[in-house]
Amino acid sequence: MITAITLLVALGFLGWGFYRARPFGKLGLVAWLQSAVLITPWLLFFGLSLVGIYLNIVSVLFLFLLSTGLYIYLGSRLRSLAQTEVLSRRASAIAEAQDISPSDSASDDLESLTPTTSSAPVQATKASEASLESDIIPIPAEDLKAIQSIFGVDTFFATETIPYQEGVILRGNLRGDAETTIAHLSERLLEKVGVSETDPQQPRYRLFLVEGQDGKPVVIVLPSSRDPQPSTPFQKGVAVLLLLATIAASLESSGLMLGFDFFTAPNRLAEVLPLALGLLSVLAVHEVGHWLLARRYQVKLSLPFFIPTWQIGSFGAITRFESVLPNRSVLFDIAIAGPAAGGILSLAMLVTGLLLSHKGSLFQVPTEFFQGSILVGTLTRVVLQESLQQSIVDVHPLVILGWLGLVITALNLLPAGQLDGGRIVQAIYGRKIAGRTTIGSIVILGLASIVNPLALYWAIVVLFLQRELERPSQNELTEPDDTRAALGLLALFLMIVTLLPLTPSLAGRLGIGG
Repeated sequence: MITAITLLVALGFLGWGFYRARPFGKLGLVAWLQSAVLITPWLLFFGLSLVGIYLNIVSVLFLFLLSTGLYIYLGSRLRSLAQTEVLSRRASAIAEAQDISPSDSASDDLESLTPTTSSAPVQATKASEASLESDIIPIPAEDLKAIQSIFGVDTFFATETIPYQEGVILRGNLRGDAETTIAHLSERLLEKVGVSETDPQQPRYRLFLVEGQDGKPVVIVLPSSRDPQPSTPFQKGVAVLLLLATIAASLESSGLMLGFDFFTAPNRLAEVLPLALGLLSVLAVHEVGHWLLARRYQVKLSLPFFIPTWQIGSFGAITRFESVLPNRSVLFDIAIAGPAAGGILSLAMLVTGLLLSHKGSLFQVPTEFFQGSILVGTLTRVVLQESLQQSIVDVHPLVILGWLGLVITALNLLPAGQLDGGRIVQAIYGRKIAGRTTIGSIVILGLASIVNPLALYWAIVVLFLQRELERPSQNELTEPDDTRAALGLLALFLMIVTLLPLTPSLAGRLGIGG
């Protein structure tokens, strides 16, 4: 039943995506086809299984390899179409307005500034079409002159100026430390052009220091009107509805853990409430972790958009940045704060629950239950010891809550798109690596869907809602320090050992099971 519903949801997303892509012509249809190619193996496998036809593992792997190859090819084709059909039109429009020759290098710098996943050209296309339809006004000559005057031999020596959107791209040579240079240039830019007319708290133009396609630093100056926008009242309403749905899903999930359907027996609220509050506390602490670090760096976050699921209550939440990030270290700190807070709480629940477990505890689970995670199985063996050699183990409810909390945290640490793990990888290794790990994570989730429909649900969420990389920070050149890199690798390692199950042979060596 769940598989059928998930398939219908996936087909609905594909149909909705096709409807949204049609107005953008060939470019939009190629972008939609790329998404369809990536999800087709899953639809085939589960669709055929519903009618009693089961593909063997060789056939499944062949389908995934074929779809991945087509996905990469279509992504290359999409970028080519985006450059020729959209960026050239924009360059021509700007050139006509300012009587200059269009330059292909503008498209190269755009690609270095925008996400490298397949959805980036689609975003560029939509933005381009909207801009052209609204008669985009290129940067005024007086503003261009003022911007050019802030550069010098002691900061960034500009050698080429390329009008781009309402701003400008400048190629040249970086003459000092990136963080110091961008701070100095931003200060001089504010002195020259002032603050925004609509928001006196924001500068009129914002400066970005990124890496060009040739590996050299590039400065891009854009008006602050292109900053991330605050959530609309409708979006805030959706966030509230999703929160209510997550609370309901947590109550239902808690009831199922206790062996009954809560919605058919709402009078048993007192029984499910402690478990539901435990699940919700992990989600809340996770989001508070993000919020505290964002507040420290004066970065605005949207309300969390929780993703409910009756199996485990929720997959976590989607949170947007509503202001420009200053550098990759800030992206890393905010991204890792949520999983760190939620993961520590979940781990504390798990260990405390194991210590409180005794004969007659609320939950009786088969020993094989603890083979589902390397991390949980190992910790359980250390605390419960010989108890795991029995067929049934009595455990405290905190064990189940802690495990579910670790799973939710681990899912959000997958290195894909705008998930916490994707943001961590993007902060440490850059946009190109983050784009590749996003594709790899989606493929792995697809393979995991063969044995766990829950992975299919999460893969669809990632594919349609979270696969885009985070927009660039103002300083994309300076990498996070070694301490942050080590913490990021530790977080990714804990994600792997949480989600990977114990092999039968390793479980036997650990003494888990008879």
